[in-house]
Amino acid sequence: MSQIIDTSSRAHLLDLFLGLRPDTLSLWGKMEPQQMVEHLIDQVQYTNGKKIPFLEFSEEEAKLAKQKNIYTDLKIPKNVIFGTLPDQLIYPDLPSAIKQLMTELDDFDLYFRNPETTAIHGAFGPMNYKEWIIWHSKHFTHHLSQFGLIAMT
Repeated sequence: MSQIIDTSSRAHLLDLFLGLRPDTLSLWGKMEPQQMVEHLIDQVQYTNGKKIPFLEFSEEEAKLAKQKNIYTDLKIPKNVIFGTLPDQLIYPDLPSAIKQLMTELDDFDLYFRNPETTAIHGAFGPMNYKEWIIWHSKHFTHHLSQFGLIAMT
């Protein structure tokens, strides 16, 4: 992946999200801008202690998936679908959702203050802060490119 967004660079990340408008069309997929931001909020909440994740695969399958998805340049494919889109939005508008996303990321940093802390990824198993930064960065890159906010080669 030639351009991956570093989710630990919050000022840059916020600038990218502030380029999103409610009427921004996605280049692929069915999500609308606020749905995408709310999806990221939901996913970050599994890594900041607000939601309880669980391992959906065997430890061996998770170990292999983690190696492949965290420790390689493998991209998240376009149009990949895990679940359904919610019927309703949670936040009143896109700016409120973006603000909440940044709060959730700050809470993520606080959750991982202890270097021994891990959080479970449903497919990859327990991951530490560094591994989560890699995954969040890949995940955010995927969605930012979905809305043309960054180029993905």
